[in-house]
Amino acid sequence: MYIKRYTIAALIWIGLVGWYVYAYVAQESIGLDLFGVPMPSLSIALWVTIPIFILYLASVVHMTFYSMIGNFRLRKYEKDYEKLINAIVDAYLGKKERSYSFKTDRYRLLGTLIEHSVIYPSGHLLEKINNEKIDAVLKIIEDIKNGEVVDLKSYSLPSDNELVIQNERNRYKKGQISAETILSNCTKYDDRLCKEVYIDYVKTAPFNAIKKYKGFVTKEALHVTLARINADENTLGISNEDLIELFKKLELNKKDYIEISSILSKGGMIPEQRMRLFEMLSDEDEEAMDAYLYTLYDLEMIEPANAILDNSQPNEYQKFKAYRALKECGKNFSINMFV
Repeated sequence: MYIKRYTIAALIWIGLVGWYVYAYVAQESIGLDLFGVPMPSLSIALWVTIPIFILYLASVVHMTFYSMIGNFRLRKYEKDYEKLINAIVDAYLGKKERSYSFKTDRYRLLGTLIEHSVIYPSGHLLEKINNEKIDAVLKIIEDIKNGEVVDLKSYSLPSDNELVIQNERNRYKKGQISAETILSNCTKYDDRLCKEVYIDYVKTAPFNAIKKYKGFVTKEALHVTLARINADENTLGISNEDLIELFKKLELNKKDYIEISSILSKGGMIPEQRMRLFEMLSDEDEEAMDAYLYTLYDLEMIEPANAILDNSQPNEYQKFKAYRALKECGKNFSINMFV
C-alpha cells in the first residue's frame, strides 16, 4: 500500500470537508459530553473532521498491520526461492545428501520433487539462465565436460562425486597430478579413479611398484601387465608365485583363465613357465583346469592333456575331448575354436 500517498490524499480530503462545513454549513462552536466527560468548545467544522481523522488513523493502522503480514509472507517466499535455487544447484552437482525445509506449500512441492530427482543440464542451458548461482554451476559442469580443471572446494563435494572424479581425471590427463600421487593417496580419491590410473601405471612401472598397489588391480590392468612379460619394450620378469598372488586379487572364472593363457601365449612367457603356472593354478582353483588343458594343447603337450581327460568324468571337459577326438582322426583345428 502507498501509505504516504494515502495520507496526503486523506489530509487534503479532511481539510476540504472542514473548510466546506465551516464556510457553508456553520461557523459556530459547541461543547460536547463524551461518555459523561465534558469536552472543550470547538468549531462544528472541527468536530466533523475529528471522526474522519480518527477513521484515517484506524485505516493506516489496519493497512500497516496487513502490510507487515504481507511482507512476512513475501519474505517466506523469497527465502524458499533461494532454497529452491540451492536445491537445483545441489542437484546439478550430483550431491546425494540433499535436504531443505520449505515454509510455503508451493515451494515445498517443488523442493520435494527436486530433492528426490537426478537432474542433468543439457544443450545450451547456460545461455538461457539469468541466475548467478546456477550460471556458475553450469559453467563449472561445462568446463569439466570439456576436459578443463576447475576449483570445486567451495562446494564441499565428496571424493566419489562424479564431477569430482572427472575433475581429478582431467588433472591427471593434463599432467597436474601423477599416477603415483593418486595411488599413494587413494583415500583422497575415488576407488574408480585409482583403478583407472592403475591401468596406465602398470604399462611402465616395475613389478615391485605394480605389486605395491595390487589392491587396485582390474582384469584390464592384469592383461596389460601380462603382455609385458618378456616383451621387447618395458619388459617384466615375474615369477609364477607373484602372478598367482596378483590373480588372487580378482575373482577369475574359466573364461578369464583361458584369456590369460591366450595373452601369455602371444607374449614372451617361456612355455615351461606358462605350463607350470597353470598347473599350479589348477591345483588351487578348479576354475583354472580348463585353462590348464587349453595351455597343454596349445603348447602341443598332448600326453599330459590326454592323461587329464582320461582320468576325468564322462561329462567333464566335453569340448576338449571333442578336440582330442578330431585330432586323433587327423583333423587339425585350432584349440581356440573349442574354448
